[in-house]
Amino acid sequence: MRRVVLSFGWWMVCPVVVLAAPDTPAPPSDLVDYVTKKDDSFSWKLVDTKKTDAGTIYELDLISQTWHEIRWDHKLLVIVPKDAKPQATMLLWNQGGRPNPTSNILGLQIAERVKAPVAFLFGVPKQPLFGGKTEDALIAETFVRYLESQDGSWPLLFPMVKSVVAAMDALQQFAKKEWNFDVQSFVVTGASKRGWTSWLTAATGDKRVKAIAPIVIDTLNMPVQMTNQVKAFGKPSEMIKDYTQRKLVPIPDTPQAKKLWTMIDPWVYRDRITMPKMIINGTNDPYWPLDALNSYWDDLKGEKWVLYVPNAGHDLREKDANGKFELLPQRAINTLSAFAHCIIFDKKMPGMSWVCDEKAGVCRLEVTSAAKTQAIRVWQAEAPTRDFRQARWVQDNTAMFPVTVTAAAQVYRAFFAETEYDLDGLKFTLSTQIRILEPHK
Repeated sequence: MRRVVLSFGWWMVCPVVVLAAPDTPAPPSDLVDYVTKKDDSFSWKLVDTKKTDAGTIYELDLISQTWHEIRWDHKLLVIVPKDAKPQATMLLWNQGGRPNPTSNILGLQIAERVKAPVAFLFGVPKQPLFGGKTEDALIAETFVRYLESQDGSWPLLFPMVKSVVAAMDALQQFAKKEWNFDVQSFVVTGASKRGWTSWLTAATGDKRVKAIAPIVIDTLNMPVQMTNQVKAFGKPSEMIKDYTQRKLVPIPDTPQAKKLWTMIDPWVYRDRITMPKMIINGTNDPYWPLDALNSYWDDLKGEKWVLYVPNAGHDLREKDANGKFELLPQRAINTLSAFAHCIIFDKKMPGMSWVCDEKAGVCRLEVTSAAKTQAIRVWQAEAPTRDFRQARWVQDNTAMFPVTVTAAAQVYRAFFAETEYDLDGLKFTLSTQIRILEPHK
């Protein structure tokens, strides 16, 4: 009999699947060296204040740095919902582009649920650059430039992190000047490569990072992840073609390439990332294998939680049985907001544990929560291989726990449990890790 215990919050943790990871040297200093290097181009100014029925939005222009003779300029919004007061901790969301109606709606929804001022940093990274390159193509270009020059300032994630650090500086100065109030710490969040940025901001050791909420960046412990990705998909995901085309993936067997991926892998810095962590993933994200979290979850230090959004891809918007997507990712917004609210107001996040006894393809699943739950559900999906990107997830919220999940005869079956909570009228969910059962004959 195989007994698997998964835990969250203040419970003891054991992994479902632990893939052997190579020995990793101490983190290189390049990230911290770049981020902490003095940059006289840093500046900010308040350019607009809008008062609405929903609250007040302050607009700041920020210069975070000059990187390889390129000045990084950003918009930085501070959103204060109606009747909310400044708090010692502020949620800081980093993302690309510039403010737009959708981002404003997202910011207001989060601020209203958090019940405190929140900040949105735009322009992470500065783009397009180097002949019109953006996003992953731009990151890949800077990785190649690092390999060619061995200049540790080239990886684009480093100036992306520095832009978040500069935003924290600006927000502290703004709060003191505008509100005569000291903001002391931040909950840093962002999605995809901005989630990557959130991990690495925590990895700098900046004490102002009180908690992080990395979103859809399910790829820590990268050498192991690349192996697992090929195992699941048969080849690297087409979503990372910018890296495969530049021969960055598979990771070349050279000292320079190994150091590069060590420099930018949050898993390498895990001993520094001890603050509370809320990890948010989609079950149908085309970037990552379904069970990617299991390659690094047990290695993470400190309190940690995970949310899986069922039937959602990289943007976390859920798709119903008719193929219609929701406008905004409400499940993710609610859980992120609840987490930020608890961190900001020093409230306890609920803990939960999952026990799965497995024998001959049968799992007996038990979920225990340390806080009152509004509902407990099990989500399941099936696929002909370990590639679940197109799978349809179906919930069972009528079963009593413990519940039995049995492996199928011809297909792979995946499942996870979900608990729902109520935080002063805000309903949010937490998840267990995902388990994949191989076909059982």
